[in-house]
Amino acid sequence: MEPEKIAVVIPKYGLVGGAEGAAAALTEQLALDPALEIHVFANRWQAWSDRVFFHHVPVIRFPRFLTTISFACFAQKAIDRAGMDLIHAHDRMFRPHIYTMHGLPHRVWVKDVRKKRRMSLFDRSTAWVEKRMVEDGYCQYYLAVSSITRDIFLNEYHMDSGRVPIIHPGIEAVSATTAEKEVARAEMLRKYGLPPADPVILFVSMNFDIKGLDPLMAGLGRMKQLYPDQRFTLLIVGRDNQKKYERLAHQADIAGQAVFTGLIPRKDLDGIYRAGDIYAMLSKFDTFGMVVLEAMSRGLPVVISGNVGAKDLIVEGVNGFVIDNPHNADYVAGVLHKIIQGDVKRDMGKAALETSRNYSWERTAQKVKEIYLKILANKQRG
Repeated sequence: MEPEKIAVVIPKYGLVGGAEGAAAALTEQLALDPALEIHVFANRWQAWSDRVFFHHVPVIRFPRFLTTISFACFAQKAIDRAGMDLIHAHDRMFRPHIYTMHGLPHRVWVKDVRKKRRMSLFDRSTAWVEKRMVEDGYCQYYLAVSSITRDIFLNEYHMDSGRVPIIHPGIEAVSATTAEKEVARAEMLRKYGLPPADPVILFVSMNFDIKGLDPLMAGLGRMKQLYPDQRFTLLIVGRDNQKKYERLAHQADIAGQAVFTGLIPRKDLDGIYRAGDIYAMLSKFDTFGMVVLEAMSRGLPVVISGNVGAKDLIVEGVNGFVIDNPHNADYVAGVLHKIIQGDVKRDMGKAALETSRNYSWERTAQKVKEIYLKILANKQRG
């Protein structure tokens, strides 16, 4: 029996970034099934194995408003020529069978998250492709990566909620032994000159503003006022407007505790996670937040805002905390002070690790494959 030919559509595949990496991890897992022949249609890619076939999709980048439209058009033409059995899109296009939502409806993102008063021509063209994809009725399932994503999508586009299942991303299983953590911690202390006894609070991001570094610094500053004997280090991993956040650290009176590492290669992040004590991300919005699951898989309890989709995984006070109002500095300070204590930190870290073990890419791929089979069976009957 010939394998089913599956088209996976995404502008950038397997490169740095939450959606690109998550799509690649899922696709590689699906490609292990001999009943599926996976074809990736992308503009740029980094191959992870020889199990996947790649097709180049051109993009018109100037004028910018043509970017989304041109990729959608060229991808559809390439897929039609190749003769695929099913189309799984990870970005907006015209006629997918399945669309995984790594982001919000574009209009909502622009208006409610970015707080832009007017949509640019690029924004309007991107929103138009998305609206046409939904309203044409060709797409059968919209896969939400979190309950937040699902709720916002259904509020924007009214449809049967059964067409919008929640399928959380997965994580690769990693070991997180005490010995490995001690080695990683010793290396980090040496590299950045950190006090060995201080608990390390990790913040990892390439967008300090959206990911909530401002309220995190304010909360830590308040913790320092309320608990002056509590020592800590805030390790800020990533590259953004460092000068601005150095000023904010001074204003919060935590300049001596804030360490900026700059950009770190993804392959080295594992050691950073292992060396940390807790992970904090008080984002303005995040459809899921893969870094949260990555941190949990290394045995770190997490403190996140109520606008992070990964809150679906959090059991309050057991493996982390969800803070609905990150700008309440007193509350943030209280949570951070509680979680940073030795016994609490240790027990919650163990619980976070156990939680992460329920979210493998194998499990995620199985759920997606079940939807593939439903669509393919309906096509055969139709």
